[in-house]
Amino acid sequence: MARILVVDDEPEVLDFFQTELTALYHEVETALNGRETIEKMKTHRPHLMLLDVKMPVMDGFQTLSEAKKMNPRLVVVLVTATAQIDIASRAIQQGADEYITKPVDLEKLNRILTTKISELLG
Repeated sequence: MARILVVDDEPEVLDFFQTELTALYHEVETALNGRETIEKMKTHRPHLMLLDVKMPVMDGFQTLSEAKKMNPRLVVVLVTATAQIDIASRAIQQGADEYITKPVDLEKLNRILTTKISELLG
């Protein structure tokens, strides 16, 4: 079981991930923006973060940068509504471990989570 922090400015997206990831026996915390994410990281101490790119307050790239400063080992999967190669390459350059597009393919997400969590937790 991993501790996962899901960050998205759409409550219905957070509800979806909370339901799906909890069913896979993960401990899930959610945040609506980057600032809330940084605060929750202090107490939740996630192993992995699913992070939306476009959000108010702090976008996904700003949040990624701050989160990696707090925990360089944090596994971050960026979630984006577009499959633009520049967003994907920027995400990887800035420290994201993986990226997926919306709508999220749950099988692909589960494969990514399984691989990344086993690499992190052994």
